[in-house]
Amino acid sequence: MNQPIDLVIFDCDGVLIDSEVISARMLVAELATRNVHITMDYVAHHFLGRSYPVVLQQIRKEFGVDLPPEFETAYRASLLSAFEAELRPIDGVREVIENLGVDYCLATSSSPPRLARSLEITGLTDLFARRTTTASEVAHGKPAPDLFLLAAEKHGVAPERCLVIEDSENGIKAGLAAGMEVYRFIGGSHLSGLLNSATATAGAAQLFASFGEFFQLRPDLKNNGN
Repeated sequence: MNQPIDLVIFDCDGVLIDSEVISARMLVAELATRNVHITMDYVAHHFLGRSYPVVLQQIRKEFGVDLPPEFETAYRASLLSAFEAELRPIDGVREVIENLGVDYCLATSSSPPRLARSLEITGLTDLFARRTTTASEVAHGKPAPDLFLLAAEKHGVAPERCLVIEDSENGIKAGLAAGMEVYRFIGGSHLSGLLNSATATAGAAQLFASFGEFFQLRPDLKNNGN
């Protein structure tokens, strides 16, 4: 029997919007201009679900390179330009949110400006007015539980009554550390083929590749008009 849930917490990148593969590609390209050469797989294993300051720390530790502020400016400019041309919402996510019978919110490692523009481009802004929490509001980003705990606190819901929808291993660790139930969404372009991996769940209670499956997994969370 499913644990009763009062709040669904959605990650943004790779769950609501199909952005991770774009972000990874642009980061690889920008780092190459600084003679830091990494692969898309490296990004997936080390940076997925992490905030930008954590990415900087990893690059400093691994490659001995301190990236200047102008690097972030250039990276974010190229990323937003790519988003304008390519960013799309994940199929079916709006329909799920509009039919939820419980409260919901968004918790993300993205910066507030990037989040705001991402939601605008994908037409999801209206769904998340006063329903967002970003890593800029907490001392420790994923995989620490702080982000999800703050989101739950804002909505007055106990952690054990929250369901987190995540794509990254760091996000899953954060949700579990917060004492929440976690489902892993693997329908984003960056996780193509992961379903066949023995480690695909990464500790999550459930794995799903399409939001068309969501209410089949959790019919208790659907608003049936009662």
